[in-house]
Amino acid sequence: MLISLLRTYLQPYKRALAAVVALQFLGTIAALYLPTLNADIIDNGVARADTTYILQVGAVMLGVTLVQVACSIGAVWFGARSAMGFGRDTRAAIFHHVGTFSAREVTRFGAPSLITRTTNDVQQVQMLVLLTATMMVTAPIMAIGGIIMALQQDVGLAWIIVVSVIALVIAVGLIVSRMIPQFRRMQTRIDTVNRVLREQITGIRVVRAFVREPVERDRFGAANDDLTTVSLRVGRLMALMFPTVMLVMNVSSVGVLWFGGQRIAEGDMQVGALTAFLAYLVQILGAIMMATFMLVLVPRAAVSAERITEVLEAESTVVSPANPVATVVERGHVELRRATFRYPGAEDPVVCDVSFTATAGQSTAIIGSTGSGKTTLLSLIPRLFDATGGAVLVDGVDVRELDPEVLHSRIGLVPQKAYLFTGTVADNLRYGKRDATEEEVWEALRVAQAEDFVRALPDGLGSEVSQGGTNFSGGQRQRLAIARAVIRRPEIYLFDDSFSALDLATDARLRAALRPITRESTVITVAQRVSSIVDADQILVLDHGELVGVGRHEDLLESCPTYVEIVESQRPAEEVAA
Repeated sequence: MLISLLRTYLQPYKRALAAVVALQFLGTIAALYLPTLNADIIDNGVARADTTYILQVGAVMLGVTLVQVACSIGAVWFGARSAMGFGRDTRAAIFHHVGTFSAREVTRFGAPSLITRTTNDVQQVQMLVLLTATMMVTAPIMAIGGIIMALQQDVGLAWIIVVSVIALVIAVGLIVSRMIPQFRRMQTRIDTVNRVLREQITGIRVVRAFVREPVERDRFGAANDDLTTVSLRVGRLMALMFPTVMLVMNVSSVGVLWFGGQRIAEGDMQVGALTAFLAYLVQILGAIMMATFMLVLVPRAAVSAERITEVLEAESTVVSPANPVATVVERGHVELRRATFRYPGAEDPVVCDVSFTATAGQSTAIIGSTGSGKTTLLSLIPRLFDATGGAVLVDGVDVRELDPEVLHSRIGLVPQKAYLFTGTVADNLRYGKRDATEEEVWEALRVAQAEDFVRALPDGLGSEVSQGGTNFSGGQRQRLAIARAVIRRPEIYLFDDSFSALDLATDARLRAALRPITRESTVITVAQRVSSIVDADQILVLDHGELVGVGRHEDLLESCPTYVEIVESQRPAEEVAA
């Protein structure tokens, strides 16, 4: 998964990565040459008191150092650009792919997990790319080159390099093997913390209304403690790594000095060669330390890559047709032919064998008890879900064969949850029509009975809307959402219980204002209150996903027992309101 993801999204940066390898190679060769020059100064300059030789070789060392610094800066620059570009492209790919998901796929992953995968998981792989460009490329060159250069200085001490490398690899390998499962647990715990935090922030009013702050505090504390526990385990293992490496490195240095000193005393080695050998040993062990540090990051990045790939490979159940129909003859015609929808693995369908027709100039209402499938049925029309059986036709064409842009351009949807986006009131209304004039915006607000409270805002149309529209009441959000649909003047209006937060008087005024606007359009409304739909041209009564009654209010009172029960259950409330 990790290799495939890197190969796909690093493809545009091949030249930059090639530059990284070339620059790191030159920089590492320069770094490996410095100890040899230093040994030459000690043996041929200092030992012979030749100041001129020392200055000449010192100037060469300075030049080599400048080359090393320039190559390192260039490598980091190209590596950082490649890593940041990879992160940007991967996040964009996840964002655009999630945008194609139907509600089914979003529910499957969950919003908190999708957010974590788009941010934290991408960041883990991005960090791996950055450190690979700056450290991992250098490590093998440094290790192999260091061994070669060390053997040129003295072969007799080579056994110390072998013992040190083996000891370091075993020690670090044991630590890394224990860290891999902990990284997997950490990503899962981050998902859990995000989910709990999102629920509590979104439902803060409910939490306070039911005095559940202590319970929610304990719930978040438990999730936070789980993440902390796993993070501490990883932190302890990472903290153990550096002392382990330093222990091996210092013991190896002592060994080089001890046995190297004996070889110098016997005349088999010069002081400068011993100094260079010691420097190369430190470089070799440092390269191995860098490589093992990367091995710590690879497991976590691999886990993140699996989670990212899982999202990118998930196919939406709502897909665009291969040869979409872009031209239709009819206008505002909606027809369901034995439409059925069943969630994967569910025993019973949510919507079962429903057929009806809604035409332009006709108002259709859908009513039923909670959980009867009203919202799901309405969602089949704009293809938020695809029917698992039967067909849904808009303007005479199956929605699965219709061009999505053509379909959505003909529909004005007001969802059950009136969601507003961060920005201004005008920005939110122009989601419905991008080029709407200010007069069109005010006209839509007048129809939606929202003009008065918008004019009362300090900045009018320029007033800020917080995320989700939480700085407005439920009724205000619903009216703004209705205005957002009205400004579009679509052929088909879909109102999913969009009047539930309005009082009866405002509801009546809004419906009266809508009639002239929607006279030539198809209006389909999901409602809970019978008083809101008594004037509908046809009323669909759902019961456990099945259509048990179709007709006008008066007809259903005589022919549909389910509708009569709904009316009777609401009659006392209506009489009190009257």
